[in-house]
Amino acid sequence: MNAPLRRTLVGMLALSTALTLAACGQDSKEAGSTGNKTIGLLLPERSSSTRYEAFDKPLIESAIAGLCTKCVVDYANADGDEMVQKKQFDALLAKGVKVVLLDPVNAQGTGPWVAEAAKRGVKVIAYDRLAAGKVAAYVSFDNHRTGELQGQALVDALGPRAAQATVVMINGSETDPNAAMFKAGAHKVLDGKVKKIGYEQSGEWKPEVAAQKTTEAVNSLGKDGFQAVYSANDGMATAIIGQLKASGVKNVPVGGQDASVEAIRRLLTGEQTYTIYKPYKPEADTAASIAVYLLNGIDITGVASSVTESGGEQIPSMLLTPVVVTKAKIAETVIAGGLYKREDICDPEHAQACAAAGIN
Repeated sequence: MNAPLRRTLVGMLALSTALTLAACGQDSKEAGSTGNKTIGLLLPERSSSTRYEAFDKPLIESAIAGLCTKCVVDYANADGDEMVQKKQFDALLAKGVKVVLLDPVNAQGTGPWVAEAAKRGVKVIAYDRLAAGKVAAYVSFDNHRTGELQGQALVDALGPRAAQATVVMINGSETDPNAAMFKAGAHKVLDGKVKKIGYEQSGEWKPEVAAQKTTEAVNSLGKDGFQAVYSANDGMATAIIGQLKASGVKNVPVGGQDASVEAIRRLLTGEQTYTIYKPYKPEADTAASIAVYLLNGIDITGVASSVTESGGEQIPSMLLTPVVVTKAKIAETVIAGGLYKREDICDPEHAQACAAAGIN
């Protein structure tokens, strides 16, 4: 296991263990409580990123069950629709839920939601994306660092060509504050190291939009007019890579993030250059522990590792560390970290590529 991943996982384990032990102790004290033990969990979408249904939901549910035997998770996914998520949020408040883990579709619009929740004594935890309003806590990864890793991985892929390279950037949704941080981090690295950003648009976290923007980039710059493509996530990278193939564009590095199994397989075949691994279990465990803390009335400011500024408010935060994954690092990152087993990645179609990459 490489040193950055080892440090990341050790630090996350220590934090999660400390929170878990305290939450478990409090749960035993509260065993006779008759209060509402339901924790709301609202996730934003399914189509652009597979992580929410495949990892976040089951991991959070499992972690809460392990911490609080009387707790129930009330889950809903908004499928990318802000108004649907608002109805889901209101429904949780109407049910008397006291803690909500919220990963917002539109983080900029949640201020009134959080204010209404506060009036009812409901604590809102911003999960993965920083929701607007005075949320009780924020659990995510260092998103600016994620963007820096993406940008540097693209520069590394270009090698000596970087200084003369034109780059296409397909960013995430403008309503997602994480996307703004990914973009800023990537620009911090790319600006000055590549010749120019020749085309830059939001793909809105939608593969079909990313494909459309890729077509526009090819039409604007020409098939040979750019040397690399930055994609804010793997879901959009899938569509971008498909569109580049359809347009006859070859040998252009494309990166993403989320370490989806499809992206890892594309690393093996050379279709994708890198992805970003954000260990979901420590993030989910930390969020679950804080939710149980708040449900039991425990102040979490003493265990928050940092503070995030949001709308003039100081939000207790847990910001975890992302890790870049390339073909050469698959075994020591997503496999060593427990995200996937070898058999998850190395299906019959990719068995030979796995062997060539030393994944045995």
